[in-house]
Amino acid sequence: MTFAVEANCDGLVGPTHSYVGLSPGNLASTRNAGEVSNPRAAALEGLAKMRRLSDLGLPQFVLAPHERPAIRFLKSIGFSGADETVLEDAWKAAPALAAAACSSSSMWAANAATVTPSADAADGRVHFSPANLLTNLHRSLEGEQTTRALRRLFPDARRFAVHDPLPAQPHFADEGAANHVRLCAEHGGPGVNLFVWGRQAWEDWDGAFPARQTREAFEAIQRRHGAARGVFPRQAKAAIAGGAFHNDVVCVGTRQCLFFHERAFEDRVAMERAVRTAAADLFEPVFVEVSEAELPIADLVASYLFNSQLLAVPGEDRLVLLAPAETRDNPRAYAVAEGLAASNGPIGRVDYVDVRQSMRNGGGPACLRLRVVLTDEELEAVNPAQRFSPDLHKTLADWVERRYRDSLAPGDLADPLLLTESREALDELTRILSLGGDFYPFQRTA
Repeated sequence: MTFAVEANCDGLVGPTHSYVGLSPGNLASTRNAGEVSNPRAAALEGLAKMRRLSDLGLPQFVLAPHERPAIRFLKSIGFSGADETVLEDAWKAAPALAAAACSSSSMWAANAATVTPSADAADGRVHFSPANLLTNLHRSLEGEQTTRALRRLFPDARRFAVHDPLPAQPHFADEGAANHVRLCAEHGGPGVNLFVWGRQAWEDWDGAFPARQTREAFEAIQRRHGAARGVFPRQAKAAIAGGAFHNDVVCVGTRQCLFFHERAFEDRVAMERAVRTAAADLFEPVFVEVSEAELPIADLVASYLFNSQLLAVPGEDRLVLLAPAETRDNPRAYAVAEGLAASNGPIGRVDYVDVRQSMRNGGGPACLRLRVVLTDEELEAVNPAQRFSPDLHKTLADWVERRYRDSLAPGDLADPLLLTESREALDELTRILSLGGDFYPFQRTA
């Protein structure tokens, strides 16, 4: 078996981080719409979380924010003139579209792509399919730039295959790794891939909130990646109705352990049977289920217990759960979390991290990262300037302190000065991370 580790690629929060409430079904996003955000604090919180993982000995990488406001999008829908004029006119004539063009949602890198490690891929390369995210307008703007970002981070075509997003059609609605879990005995060995879907392409969906992932999208990704041992459980309709817009709100897994809520899957028994069958002769899966009685769905969504990072930390015999501070603050969720650590199960320790700025938009620790299993040789082929280190932490924290506002109301997004500030900040960032002078659209049209 080839040795490999699970690296985390975190999305860096962008200068336009705001609470506009763009995501139906994301209860936190809706609840906090209109509030004042703090982009500086949000970015520093994200960097502090990256530092936590790097200090644990886990490879950590930084994904740059997307250019926002997305002036090219606004021009494509009929606004014209100087970029500052385009922004002002869009906010006056079509504020909902202007708000979508300003979203900093690329920070949630769990939606960036679905990843198949080389141990599971037919051609022995690491495969990425950037998500088309077409269910919500503001997120559907991300696919092209995400593809560019992944190709800069993973440039060696001999080792990495970064595909284009799936066709931008409702039949192939795809939300990336937020609905994908990989289980295995060791990261470098063969695994079982859980592709969790909310609806089928031709299904007459009648839920109160959208089911964002189709089964057909994941089937297409499995085919193009040549991904072995795929299992396709359905996310429970009750979970979606309760505010679990992605499977990673109700489920997280790594190595042999799948940690999930009673209402995560439409048919839990069938899911477990399919996973055991796919894992036969490879490893024995460990299922850790939390019941509705222990943690009602309302507390689950408020605490984001399952939107934690489940980590195999070097030197520790059992897994570490890195949960949001909201889990610690919710009595029921905290009791479940601490009960895990006190048991003899696979999770030996629960740590807590403050990402409150992200949480207020419905994104916990797991939302902020894309997991990529890499061998030593693959690690060496990743863009070294994007690998997190204490020195990079210091450089990026200084950059954030200088470049980001500490207060941003939704109305401030119409400020043309914010467009200039954001572009100047991102232009400097491309030099820090060695992304090239053509990384962002404004750099290619200047």
